Amino acid sequence: MTGTEHTARGRARPRLPRVSRRIGIAILALLVIGVLAAAVSSLDLGKVGHALVSARVQWLAAALAVMMSSLVARSVSWLEVLRAAIPDTAIGRLAVARATMIGVLGSAVFPGRLGEPSRVVVVSRRLPQPTIRMLPVVAGTVFSQTLINLVALAILAVVTFTSVANSKLSALEAVVVVPLVAVALVLVSPRLLRLATRSRRPRVRAAALTLSRTLRLARQGLIVFARPRHGAPAIGFQMLAWALQWASCYLVLVALNLQSHTGAAAAAAVLLAVNVSAVVPATPSNVGVFQAACVGALALFGVGYGPALAYGILLQAVEVLTALALGVPALLGEGMTWQDIKSAREIEEQAAEGRATEAQATEAQASDGQASDGQAAEGRSVEPPREPQE
Repeated sequence: MTGTEHTARGRARPRLPRVSRRIGIAILALLVIGVLAAAVSSLDLGKVGHALVSARVQWLAAALAVMMSSLVARSVSWLEVLRAAIPDTAIGRLAVARATMIGVLGSAVFPGRLGEPSRVVVVSRRLPQPTIRMLPVVAGTVFSQTLINLVALAILAVVTFTSVANSKLSALEAVVVVPLVAVALVLVSPRLLRLATRSRRPRVRAAALTLSRTLRLARQGLIVFARPRHGAPAIGFQMLAWALQWASCYLVLVALNLQSHTGAAAAAAVLLAVNVSAVVPATPSNVGVFQAACVGALALFGVGYGPALAYGILLQAVEVLTALALGVPALLGEGMTWQDIKSAREIEEQAAEGRATEAQATEAQASDGQASDGQAAEGRSVEPPREPQE
């Protein structure tokens, strides 16, 4: 087989996971549409329409303003994380704020959470170092924010658990297990991954390399917590962003006049449910799944399906309007297009694969060097002693 054929096959292989990913998302989207159609057929759409029409606009406007301010707080938190990870580099506030808004816009418009790689690419290309080299470092800072988010989700879960009867907590208890399992895997899996990378099966090696890259990002993301000067404001502003989001969810309850028999705990349950349901996004903005999460969370507090569905529609409208109002100007300010957002994941994956290849090459050279030194030492140990000259 010629080198050209090898190259052609090497270029064709990465398309298979992308195609399978798109097929999986399409199947999941169809399932969501089917479940929603079955649910809507059993609803009293008159109640849903009445709740939407009777919503108080002034409270919805307040929820929109609070949601926008939460994104500003998230951008400040990320700026501190970036400064901790790249201490000797000047990082502009405006660039980080724009990247945050573009990330939210990408996740709202496209399925598959394209916003995360988009904001990584935006910041990386603004740094003086080579973009391809800085992509994994910036991605690691995103992971550190994810760790703070796990703490926020745990707080929301505690608030929800203490407000709902024990008989209704089975689904929410399962929600808490997921972050705990994720943390446990980060702690115990490095040694297992080292064994898996030496497997004779290509799929096992590929999966191990992917998980190894994720763990490397986790270690890079932990840097901020070792530097209190940046770690404290990073945690503070990220938690502030969650508190503002929580307040925005509550204001939508007020807009529908549901706060009297739900309260802040119901808003916490909604925020917890919609974030957990967004782990595997099937549609743009997770439409359908988002509303189902809202209905399920509010059902714990005795809210009927009609008002709960209206709440889910309005809350998602607030989030999408926030993404458009802040994301589109940021996109234009960075001189980017929709195609740039769609291609951001490919750029990040290529950078990660390049770093993994470099790491493998370095490890192979180190092991070869150790083997050569061992052979040389063995040769010296078996060399017969020379006879003294007369």
